[in-house]
Amino acid sequence: RGSCAAGETFLGALYKFCRPHTIRGTLLASFAGVAKALADSGGLRACWRWGLLPRAFAGLVALLCGNAFIVGINQLYDVEVDQINKPFLPIAAGELSPKAAKRILALCALTGPAIVYALYPPLIVGLYALGTFMGTAYSVPPFQLKQRGPLAAGLCIACCRGFLLNFGVYYAVLESLGKPFVWSPGVAFMARFMTVFAAVIAVTKDLPDVVGDAATGVKTFATRLGVPKVAAGATAALLLNYASAVAQGLRGPFSKIPMVGGHAVLAGLLVKNFLRYRTLGADDPNAVKGYYKSIWDNFYLEYLLYCFI
Repeated sequence: RGSCAAGETFLGALYKFCRPHTIRGTLLASFAGVAKALADSGGLRACWRWGLLPRAFAGLVALLCGNAFIVGINQLYDVEVDQINKPFLPIAAGELSPKAAKRILALCALTGPAIVYALYPPLIVGLYALGTFMGTAYSVPPFQLKQRGPLAAGLCIACCRGFLLNFGVYYAVLESLGKPFVWSPGVAFMARFMTVFAAVIAVTKDLPDVVGDAATGVKTFATRLGVPKVAAGATAALLLNYASAVAQGLRGPFSKIPMVGGHAVLAGLLVKNFLRYRTLGADDPNAVKGYYKSIWDNFYLEYLLYCFI
């Protein structure tokens, strides 16, 4: 078919190839991390320099390249299962040829590390390399962590999207501002909270894919325990995460309204969406997809609170 199927634009296929919901998460983490670092360093007025903009933009490009590389290489190695679970993805749908996908991945693999190596300190280079390696090991033999059970796969995603991304952005901004890094309460909380949240996403992402995973022998909690039990367990884990945030807000040096009230509201939203999913049908494919999407919505909203806690 060539690079793209008839009637499909290359940009449309590229957009789906980059998995927009993960791009949104990366963008929000980046913007929130920058905002938090600026706030902790005296505010925008005290820190502003026009010369910082090119470096900030380049850093964002590097993060997006890393994001695209990790989700893209997963599609390259998961064509068979994606044809069952996610037939809309461009390689599985025949809208993007494997050769074109490899070119995109090569460009991302060269551009992201080159930017980070040229502009950022060794710690950030190391974190970026670690995140890229873990994202690659998730999908690519001989590691293929997603084939080695849900625990290894979950730890990989939780580390990358939970800790490395949030800590790395904050550290990189402080370094660019010439400020020493310290573990502020907000950053320590966010690194811990989002690592747990990302671990839950790593588990719930398999809920809509249970049919294809079972057919191709991919072992997940959903294939082993069933979708309803995993959804209930994931909801309970997130509720405990929110409860810990409320407790920290009551005892710690945080702004009470976003830390206590904001997390209580998000916990209520989580329960509402879970109950709606159960009402629609615990094994109904559309209900399961809606529940999984609602988990990502709560994930996005957390970054709005992060700027104010």
